[in-house]
Amino acid sequence: MAIVFITGSAEGLGRAAAQSLLDQGHRVVLHVRTADRAAALGELGSRAAGIVVGNLSSAAETRRIADQVNAIGRMDAIIHNAGVYAQPGRGDTPEGHATTLAVNTLAPYMLTALIERPARLVYLSSGLHRGGEGSLADLDWTKRDWDSAKAYAETKLHVVALAFALARRWPEVLSNAVDPGWVRTRMGGAGAPVDIDTGQQTQAWLAASDDPEALVSGRYWHHLRQQEPAREATDRAFQDALVARLGELTGVALP
Repeated sequence: MAIVFITGSAEGLGRAAAQSLLDQGHRVVLHVRTADRAAALGELGSRAAGIVVGNLSSAAETRRIADQVNAIGRMDAIIHNAGVYAQPGRGDTPEGHATTLAVNTLAPYMLTALIERPARLVYLSSGLHRGGEGSLADLDWTKRDWDSAKAYAETKLHVVALAFALARRWPEVLSNAVDPGWVRTRMGGAGAPVDIDTGQQTQAWLAASDDPEALVSGRYWHHLRQQEPAREATDRAFQDALVARLGELTGVALP
């Protein structure tokens, strides 16, 4: 049985994936933003192999999350699930970054670099990543007028490109990206067409299944099927430029 770390696992898709993996007999390390949220996990928390606490909008707390995970031990898989959507403004993290960029792109990059390398990596993206193509020159929205939809789309493009870059860079690791669809969660809203169980299946399957179909790398998935992502995500020059820029913004080099 695998041990899997899932970011943003107090609610929504992260919690659903955690419950699914636990029900299959796997061990799960949960992540929540605050100690209060950890205390409110209830039965899920009691079943967990560990609970790490920290706010992904803070680089210092993201580093502490990595330290907490490493103290538990090497993970078999990590699901980078946490994310924010529809931020009304750029925001300003403790390090001065746009909140959407910090949570959706910088945090998964930093955790990837700082946590002991697992056997599998899964990054949650979105079909909206196809609207994120463009220049890497102003990733942090310091020059452009804020556009929350564009910012979200860009970050979801980033994580697909990061997953593909890692598939090349770390051939011993299975690294994939997933579009869970528009799911009925707090983020997705009650009118979303995809139920939460369907929304969590692909990432949980990629994290722990021994099915031959799941033992692949550098792919983009939607509801257990491979799809073609945006062209830019598959561009090696874009991938390498993105990794270099994220290293500059975070001060963390990817091993």
